[in-house]
Amino acid sequence: MDELDFSGRRVLVVGGSSGIGNGISHAFRERGAEVHVWGTRATAADYAGVEGSDLSGLGYAQVDVGDRAQIAAAESLADGLDVLVLCQGTVVYRRGEFEPEGWDRVMAVNLDSLMACAAKFKAPLAGRGGVMIIVSSVSGFTSNRGNPAYAASKAGAVSLTKTLGEAWAREGIRVVGLAPGLVDTKLTKVTTEHPERREGALRAIPAGRMGTPKDMAGAALFLASPLAAYVVGQTLIVDGGLSL
Repeated sequence: MDELDFSGRRVLVVGGSSGIGNGISHAFRERGAEVHVWGTRATAADYAGVEGSDLSGLGYAQVDVGDRAQIAAAESLADGLDVLVLCQGTVVYRRGEFEPEGWDRVMAVNLDSLMACAAKFKAPLAGRGGVMIIVSSVSGFTSNRGNPAYAASKAGAVSLTKTLGEAWAREGIRVVGLAPGLVDTKLTKVTTEHPERREGALRAIPAGRMGTPKDMAGAALFLASPLAAYVVGQTLIVDGGLSL
């Protein structure tokens, strides 16, 4: 038996239209799952040419998770869901998160929407003994001097993983977390496209390289599989040693 075979399973990746979420989406698809993703653009075709985005073979729906009403109105997959990956995220640079508008937007997407999505899909997950993976960040375990909302929201995501892990385990839902380190995506371009910042960041990573969406996808597959059946409420840090 291949414990990483997801044939016949249904997976939803919120934030699966690009970056880490897209890598996770295709990892599940390549292992037989029926995979759906949520993104912010009107149609899948609107992601054509976007770096780190490939929606071929994936179901797509437009949902801005920063708006609770859109989450509520989205299809609920009431006939069952095996894996829910909450990989939504945003950041505001140039100290914008110190201002109310920036703070509120980041917290709405990075933290508030996690609980809204979790509550929406609780019943479909419970019906199939499903797994929910909350993707946070190593920023949830340390300070991030330029991005207070990002750091606070990711720390909240780690805590929410613990709490829902305990609260829902007896209802047949296994809640776990994944905390990426520095991964080359559109959210990290402020570092990866700045030579000095990039060099400094790489010096801080014992593995000597940035992470990739494929690295994060491997961890997600493990967490969703029977191999991790006794992992509940924990967040796996996947950062090449950055946070050591």
